Amino acid sequence: MSANKTVLFSLIACSLLLAGQALAGNAKAGQEKSAVCQGCHGADGNSVGPEFPHLAGQLSSYLTKQIDNFQNGKRTNEIMNSMVAGLSKEDIADIVAYFSSQKIKPLTGKVDKNVIETGKKIYRGGNSFSGVPACSSCHGPNGVGNGPGKFPLLAGQRVEYVTKTLNDFKSGQRHNDPNEIMRTIVAKMTENEIKSVAAYIAYMPIDRKL
Repeated sequence: MSANKTVLFSLIACSLLLAGQALAGNAKAGQEKSAVCQGCHGADGNSVGPEFPHLAGQLSSYLTKQIDNFQNGKRTNEIMNSMVAGLSKEDIADIVAYFSSQKIKPLTGKVDKNVIETGKKIYRGGNSFSGVPACSSCHGPNGVGNGPGKFPLLAGQRVEYVTKTLNDFKSGQRHNDPNEIMRTIVAKMTENEIKSVAAYIAYMPIDRKL
């Protein structure tokens, strides 16, 4: 490699490193800045109601993307659009750092084993007859998501929220999925498959091992 190319690559690497450092959030500051979020999503990111998603432990890349999408209108929700409108990049990085550093609380209670088993089959293996791919291909076999791909961590998420999200993708009400990947997949899912997958996701063991 020529000297000029070596210098160029070094400059690019340094620029990327500095950019990453600039966007690194401060969790302590984020805790204070997230006060307005906590009324719905909980003080530690474990939501206060089934209609609100848990943010605790969620991948920072995914949270950042969603806040950005609410700001630029790619996602529409009257409450969220107004809540994030005035956030700076630093605010977002700090809030994301706080919530992503928290631990999601596993659900407890009685579970319909048949529903969970059906959801597990769809999540891990899809449905070859209808062309539904396995959810695990993007979100991982343990539901831990994919940071670089900005695919969210799903394990332990609210049943009601996941069900609504999938139905919103199916109806087209939500449309911020890259290349319409979620809309294409969920369009092939039955109501029973959606409910079963949502239930399986909610009661998945929260294991961050890939």
